[in-house]
Amino acid sequence: MAFGIGRPWPLGSSKTEAGVNFVVAAPQATKVELLLFENGNSPEPFNVLTLDANHRSGDYWHVEVEGLGFGCCYGYRVFGPKLSTGHGFNPAKVLLDPCARAITGWDVYKRELATGDQLNTANCLKAVVTERERFDFQRFPRPRRPWRQSVVYELHPGGFTKAENSPAGTNHRGSFLGLIDSIPYLLSLGITTVELLPPMAFDPHDAPSGRLNYWGYSPLSWFAPHHAYISGDDPQEGRHQVRALVEACHAAGLEVIVDVVYNHTTEGSDKGPTLSWRGFADQTYYLQSETGSYQDVSGCGNSIGANRPIVRQLILESMRCWALELGVDGFRFDLGAALTRGENLTPLDHPPLFEEMEADPELADLKLVGEPWDCGGLYRLGDFPAKRVGTWNGKYRDDLRRFWKGDENTAWNMAERLSGSPDLFNGKAAPAGRSINFITAHDGFTLHDLVSYNDKHNLANGEDNRDGDSHNNSWNHGVEGPSTDRGISNLRNRQARNMLTTLLLSPGVPMLLMGDEQNRSQGGNNNCWCQDNPLGWMNWEVDTEAESLRTFVKRLLRVRQLLRAFINPDVPLEEIENTQFPWRQWHGVQLGKPDWASWSHGFAWSVQTAAEGPRYWCGINAYFKALHFDIPNSSSGWKRVIDTALPADEDLPAVPQIWRPPSAPMESRSLMLLVAGDIELNL
Repeated sequence: MAFGIGRPWPLGSSKTEAGVNFVVAAPQATKVELLLFENGNSPEPFNVLTLDANHRSGDYWHVEVEGLGFGCCYGYRVFGPKLSTGHGFNPAKVLLDPCARAITGWDVYKRELATGDQLNTANCLKAVVTERERFDFQRFPRPRRPWRQSVVYELHPGGFTKAENSPAGTNHRGSFLGLIDSIPYLLSLGITTVELLPPMAFDPHDAPSGRLNYWGYSPLSWFAPHHAYISGDDPQEGRHQVRALVEACHAAGLEVIVDVVYNHTTEGSDKGPTLSWRGFADQTYYLQSETGSYQDVSGCGNSIGANRPIVRQLILESMRCWALELGVDGFRFDLGAALTRGENLTPLDHPPLFEEMEADPELADLKLVGEPWDCGGLYRLGDFPAKRVGTWNGKYRDDLRRFWKGDENTAWNMAERLSGSPDLFNGKAAPAGRSINFITAHDGFTLHDLVSYNDKHNLANGEDNRDGDSHNNSWNHGVEGPSTDRGISNLRNRQARNMLTTLLLSPGVPMLLMGDEQNRSQGGNNNCWCQDNPLGWMNWEVDTEAESLRTFVKRLLRVRQLLRAFINPDVPLEEIENTQFPWRQWHGVQLGKPDWASWSHGFAWSVQTAAEGPRYWCGINAYFKALHFDIPNSSSGWKRVIDTALPADEDLPAVPQIWRPPSAPMESRSLMLLVAGDIELNL
């Protein structure tokens, strides 16, 4: 087989006029072998090409092989010195190209054989040569929806349509194509932005014995779509199907954000398998102590050295692959704070990864979001060291839960969250896109379970209930789990509505968890990472209560949209009278006299303009007794839009009712929203 020197760019495998060019980074390697396989299940390569120093440019090894094309299956063996700790290069293992855009070999793959010194050639995964075409933005342009108009919906790429009664066709359940069939449902809710749990390839076997990894926070590749979400058996189809999903979303006006795990890999600790990164450049990709021990702030055995040149080059190339080739509209960085660490885990104020990311004009129109924490204790919410990266506001989640649970010392904090968290963002409301507000997310209770369980119930995960967070700020309202008590059930339903309404009346970017709009339960399990079954799937069979909640959420999102100028305005609300922009005034049971004492569980606020006076008034009462609030005068009168104390379907009616009383009596644990009579709300 004829082959030539090749060239060191682009990374990975790429089609040339003569064949295929292969490139991989291996700075400390002394020799590299390229293994070519007939197909994904081949036990041995049909050809092995040895690359010597002539095939090296700097840190990159490259070769052009004539006569090859799309669909070619390949892997690498890499030779070099081992560390004194015993990890590093292991030429007994066939390595997956870190830039592989498709992966095959799942039928024969055995994770356990990627450890030790025995050969794993017959049971390895292989990379597949694919096209690298760019997304057709001319036909399917990005929606480019402003952050202040965005509503994010977090869902599992497979679990959202896995159930038999999902909108997906039989052959598309649990796949990227299945998500296309669910777009009408998402649009009916009022969602603008879909956030997918990791869609990149991961190893389902990276889990305790008898369990399979379901969530995917264990990356095997930062480029290839996960094989289980692909319809059919051709790994090359994965890229086409992701494009088809993004095209359909763009055509419907939906944005697509993907969850990316750049902080660690599936290779785990130094005792873990050698599958890819470790075998090419162990000391480059993974942060290690001076003695060679892995440093871990991911909780998964390793931490990526994201700010080293070769590593950040790979991460940025991955982002370009998904954004420019597959068309996604943004990224959510798992444990984003870990990506701001430098050598010896030092937190950086100017992390090169984010500086290069924000300086890249081809990535300039993306939405970027990150978790502001890692498992090493770093928490950078308001001061995340990147200009354009919004952060999941964990303080918002915690303060909202504690307030509605009735905890003491919560009224002031709740008011701060309703003001855009100025206490977290240098005394001013968070800039557009910087605060992602949420009640629930994939890791934790669903909303239904948040109001139904005091404690986690994770025995099904096989770890004796040790996994998952034990501090949830949840409240079961009298009985742990399901209850036939009508009073408990009604209170739980009301509390769910209280929290959803508070979220969607807050400035910032709201995020909803899949199924929260229709009472999806995980049976008290707050860590369904290994539950690829109905427990972790979207529930599509809903009862009357669930249907009522879904209607409530639809109307609530419509209220947010129609009142955006007062809820989430382009110029954040201030608390001093303003002749040019709307402004906010806080109240207690008496106008202008909010009670921020530790024992306070209720307050109100109004938003007004100089020309028209009050435009809306909202009262929230988390106390176990009713409270009676004075309300300001409105020249056009008031309409009652929301009163969560009322029965379902009356609590947020399609046609708001005129409110004639001069005050607002509020039941315990309820929320009321009044709008000026001259504001039209068609819900």
